[in-house]
Amino acid sequence: MPIVTPFLVFIVLAAGTVAGGLGATLGIGGGIFLVPFLTIGMGMPIGVAAAISLTTVIGTSSTVSAGRTGSHLINYRLGMVLEVATAAGSLLGGITAQYMNQHTLEQVFAGVTAIVGATTLSRLNKRNIVVGDGLDTGTLGGRYVEHESGGVVSYRVKRVPLALVASFVAGNVSSMLGIGGGVIKVPVLNAWCGVPLRAAAATSAFMIGVTAAAGAIIYYGNGQLTPALAAAAVLGVQAGSSAGMRVGARASAKSLKILLAAVLFSVSVLMLYRSLQ
Repeated sequence: MPIVTPFLVFIVLAAGTVAGGLGATLGIGGGIFLVPFLTIGMGMPIGVAAAISLTTVIGTSSTVSAGRTGSHLINYRLGMVLEVATAAGSLLGGITAQYMNQHTLEQVFAGVTAIVGATTLSRLNKRNIVVGDGLDTGTLGGRYVEHESGGVVSYRVKRVPLALVASFVAGNVSSMLGIGGGVIKVPVLNAWCGVPLRAAAATSAFMIGVTAAAGAIIYYGNGQLTPALAAAAVLGVQAGSSAGMRVGARASAKSLKILLAAVLFSVSVLMLYRSLQ
């Protein structure tokens, strides 16, 4: 366990602010930045970093969900269906992580982020929206007002079984690595399930809090959670999330995809480097 000092608390607070901004903007959870920073930059074991990160994911989810209420971006019906699979995967991942080698976890992290980054870039110029109210959205689809397209946009959810499988995997990876399942769910929902990026990000942000809570319980029970550092990270995330939501609302869908891919590839390289040390 790391020795808690005022300087370390300040560094974690600052890192949490950056992580919260990225997590809220892209709907992926701040752990995608925070875990590599704590393990590579601060030398913490990945289990300790994952435990801290999962607590910040809960904070990001709460802030973003509250901020998006009333905008219709969050698809609650889809979120609740997928969360059943995600929570099951999260509980399994938290248990699995206790028996895996640290370098193996880091290599899994690098591989997952690289694959998801490539998927995101493959959809750079494609959007899953129909402008207007004419589309039959089905049971799990939705509508919301989007400034970029200038009106109400509609979408229909496709390949629900694939979304359920991806959610289970996302929950598993989330608990093992402390990154928030949005890193998998957002690109999958956008690339193959017909959900626009903004709606996928908002719905993912709603779900990741439940996912993180399920995994954090396992880490806490195993004594890997440092309360003082977790509290500092959560405070930073709350501040960063508020700014991230404003950035995400103004940015174009294409620029959000480029930012998401850039973050994923950077983290993949860093974690692969770390695993080889």
